[in-house]
Amino acid sequence: MEKAEKKNVQKKKSGKIGISAFPIILLCFVLAVVIYEYVYGNPSNFINNDPNNHPVQGNLLGTIYKGGIIVPLIQTLLLTVLTLSVERFFALRKAKGKKDLQQFVVRVKGALDKGNLDEANALCDAQQGSVANVIKSSLKTYKEVSQNEQLAKEERQLAVRQDLEEATMLELPTMEQNLSVIATITTLGTLLGLLGTVIGMIRSFAALSSTGGTDSIALSTGISEALVNTAFGIATGACAVIAYNFFTTKIDGITHSIDEMGAYLVQTFAGKK
Repeated sequence: MEKAEKKNVQKKKSGKIGISAFPIILLCFVLAVVIYEYVYGNPSNFINNDPNNHPVQGNLLGTIYKGGIIVPLIQTLLLTVLTLSVERFFALRKAKGKKDLQQFVVRVKGALDKGNLDEANALCDAQQGSVANVIKSSLKTYKEVSQNEQLAKEERQLAVRQDLEEATMLELPTMEQNLSVIATITTLGTLLGLLGTVIGMIRSFAALSSTGGTDSIALSTGISEALVNTAFGIATGACAVIAYNFFTTKIDGITHSIDEMGAYLVQTFAGKK
């Protein structure tokens, strides 16, 4: 019992923590506000250098500025998706290890076929990453239970399988970190774009119904706000969907390799006398 508890403590300590999404969101919000105020809202983008006037003809930055306060909010989500995508790309690349994952699995299988656990451990040390960590942990348990004559064969197999599942469960949170944020932005970005569209249309109809004639500046501002926010919302949602599906596919590939090696390890154990 004491050995098992110490082993679990060591596993928990070895778990790596990725970058938290909260500070990234804050930094992206600050950056989005700065871009909105000083890039899109630059007076040179508007007639008579006045942000209250129409944008200069053909000036896209001024048109985006007319999208209103919803623009920096949606842009925060877009920047967050892009930043977390870069962070997850390198995190999952590290989780796969230094060398090709499929070749690593084949080499470890070959070492197990020869009964050479030292070679398999050496391959895990050279590979590194989540897959190698899980396999190395299982190999250690495999070696320990193989030397324990008091355990029945079925109990040894169960011990290896349980260790594999525990090690996998400790590695999965690291690989899936921040993906829930990207999944939330998938819907939130589109909803914020829709909110900006509705607000823009309200302002447009308010300009049409104003007394004393149509306020062309207010009307164009409302339409710009509606269209700009629609475009930003769709772009943010699309980027989030692509990123989420891409990284979940990568994680599925990594976990498949872990399951494949785990099944092979247990099968190898079952074939021993």
